[in-house]
Amino acid sequence: MLRPQENSDNCVSANAFAKSEIVSRLVRMAREEHLDYDGFLYVCKEARLKLGLRRPKRARKLPKLLSEADLKGFFRAIQECGNVEHEIMLRFLFFTSIRVSELVHIKVADVDLGTCKVFIDQGKGSKDRYILFPASFRLVLSSHLQAHPKNRYLFESSRCGPYTTRRVQQIVQDYRTAAGIAAKVHPHLFRHQMITWLTPSGLSDAQIQLISGHESKKSLEVYQHIGLESVESAYQEAVRGLVA
Repeated sequence: MLRPQENSDNCVSANAFAKSEIVSRLVRMAREEHLDYDGFLYVCKEARLKLGLRRPKRARKLPKLLSEADLKGFFRAIQECGNVEHEIMLRFLFFTSIRVSELVHIKVADVDLGTCKVFIDQGKGSKDRYILFPASFRLVLSSHLQAHPKNRYLFESSRCGPYTTRRVQQIVQDYRTAAGIAAKVHPHLFRHQMITWLTPSGLSDAQIQLISGHESKKSLEVYQHIGLESVESAYQEAVRGLVA
């Protein structure tokens, strides 16, 4: 008599075998009929419809965030290395929760120091939007711009041009190594860190989505009735303790 676990294992094995057989038959049929790639995809699509097959939903994994100690150690390592521009750039990446692909395309003309806003031209999904940065970070950005009066982009490499996303990724890895952090660190992690920080701060989901540039179908109706101005004071209050 089969035990429950053995019975379950046998069912899984049988299902896997059945799926393997279906795939093998489809491949044989495609070869016999001399189907090209598009033809083969069409047959597979029709087979899924006829058999009522559904792709399993992909599990959404929560990002593994840095501990507070590791996060502080990361920025401490930057300070100890003495590259002020790197420190400003990576703190800006963290405070604004923008994507690295958006960061490298920000121009000086896109920065409004007076209102603590930055225009993101053609961000993810080819959509324009504004982002906020902490009011207490305004002086830092102003000093950075004064120190680089010829910059066209907010952050430029030693080659007098914008950083590439790959270069920013390399810079983050270099400081991760310098800080002796065992966990994985990448630019997008700072986006997760900041959004996680904002979540319990009292901002609504719609406000956080507006700040971060996330697009949710469930929130499209909310977007029609909310503006960045209504989020600004809540954001500034939430990040006030972070910048110190």
